[in-house]
Amino acid sequence: MGRHRRWQVLLILPFVGLLYPPLYATRDPELFGFPFFYWYQLAWVPAAALITWFVYRRTRRASAS
Repeated sequence: MGRHRRWQVLLILPFVGLLYPPLYATRDPELFGFPFFYWYQLAWVPAAALITWFVYRRTRRASAS
């Protein structure tokens, strides 16, 4: 597995985390009045952005050296 590919595997996490809705299609636990179904999906937005940024930084740094 190449140096870049190891980090790029992390990009699969948001896909897998949202792949099967019946796993998170519940009301409880609620957060600030929002059912779990909604805040779980919304939590993946910044998480996916951070994962993407992290992979970008690691692959860019690896290609620069």
